[in-house]
Amino acid sequence: MTTDPFNFSACTSVLAGSKATADGSTFIGRNEDAKTAWPKHFVIHAHTEFEQSPLFESPDNHFKMPLPKIRGKYSATPEWTPKFGIFEEDGFNEYGVAMSATESAYANSRVLSYDPLLTENGIGEEAIVTITLPYIHSAKEGVSYLGSLIEKYGSSETNGVLFSDQKNVWYMEIATGHHWVAQRIPDDSYAVVANQLAIQEINFTDSANFMFSSGIQKFVSDNHLNNQKDSFNFRDIFGTHDQSDAIYSTPRVWYGQLLLTPSVASQDPMSMNLPFIRQADHLIQREDLEQILGSHFQGTQYDPIGTGSISDKHKFRPISLAKTQESHILQIRPDLPFEIGGIHWLSMGVTAQSVYVPFFAGITDTPENYKIGTDVYDDKSAYWLYKQLGILVDSHYLEFGSLLKDLQKDLLSQFNASVKWIQTESISKSGTELTDFLTKENLKITEAAEIKVKALISQLITLSTDLSPLNFKTDQNL
Repeated sequence: MTTDPFNFSACTSVLAGSKATADGSTFIGRNEDAKTAWPKHFVIHAHTEFEQSPLFESPDNHFKMPLPKIRGKYSATPEWTPKFGIFEEDGFNEYGVAMSATESAYANSRVLSYDPLLTENGIGEEAIVTITLPYIHSAKEGVSYLGSLIEKYGSSETNGVLFSDQKNVWYMEIATGHHWVAQRIPDDSYAVVANQLAIQEINFTDSANFMFSSGIQKFVSDNHLNNQKDSFNFRDIFGTHDQSDAIYSTPRVWYGQLLLTPSVASQDPMSMNLPFIRQADHLIQREDLEQILGSHFQGTQYDPIGTGSISDKHKFRPISLAKTQESHILQIRPDLPFEIGGIHWLSMGVTAQSVYVPFFAGITDTPENYKIGTDVYDDKSAYWLYKQLGILVDSHYLEFGSLLKDLQKDLLSQFNASVKWIQTESISKSGTELTDFLTKENLKITEAAEIKVKALISQLITLSTDLSPLNFKTDQNL
């Protein structure tokens, strides 16, 4: 049983196929939301070959399993403390696969009554990246590998898992103790997911685009779970359809689809029938995905810092909120070697008030300030650097919001230019020369960003001194 007193279940995910994007990249991304002061670290695990199979044991619910002797290199964003679990959450492995886990979801009580979750010793979010990412060689293999573990050991939670490689993007949903499905995102399409089971019609004869647990059709049939005669809609059979979905989840999907496909503006934000798969009205840029993950219903009456009524401003749960620990967009360009075409765009703290810093898949280490930080403010921690920036803007949003936007635009241009230059310079390099170059140049990127962020923090603190409620302006005539 989970002992964590906080709720690690409030994420939003985006996925996009290669023909839906402007540069042919595959994308998976997600906001990891938990608690307002709960730091993440960013680390690289080196390729390791063990003499004996290591034993994984969850510090959360004591789930145990042996791991393979060969663990591939992989990146991850673990918790600052393993007390409640590792929660490595997202990263690349050396084999060219990206993974993000998990998008927490909820199955209905009817299906759970026949295949309950194994809360005390099943596989949960905190373990999924650690036991999967280092051992898979493609996105599809990731689904198959994790699916086999779920069927063998059982799941403690209902979760969504994202996988991608240079060609394919897959979304997997674990609904009950042992049953799951997965769908390949069509190359010309995207998906936005928000804390609810999202996959709809399953084509059991299309193995190129659908995967599923063994016996799932028999499970549904034997327990009379499907109320449709001629279709198998996973969301309808296994998902929830209550008021919390309409307030908490579907509005985020609605807004993400509104940004990428504005032609569907007439959709109801509380609709239970928003499609899982969508095609954008234009080719998707990475910045579009950043906009989604950093959004809070801007341009609508539901923006909590907008001009709508009090009831509208607090009607729906926004995508970016104060409890976001980190946000990531994992990009893989198929026209470049994976070491330089794979980029882990990482935003520490509140997405709307932070910046996505690029990290190349080929790096062998991360900056020291990305490997430290506890739940108490630390001026040496990257998490707390970006968190502090947001806190200062929060205090006087009307006065400081434009300064933050200016910094975000400046760093976005700087990062894009740096990435292009590094990719060009890297083409002729290989082996340790390449990885050393990428690691060195990536450190320069983070240091340059830190200088500008600290400069704005200094400016905001200085400006704040004149905004105290104890300030008093003497009439010049006195």
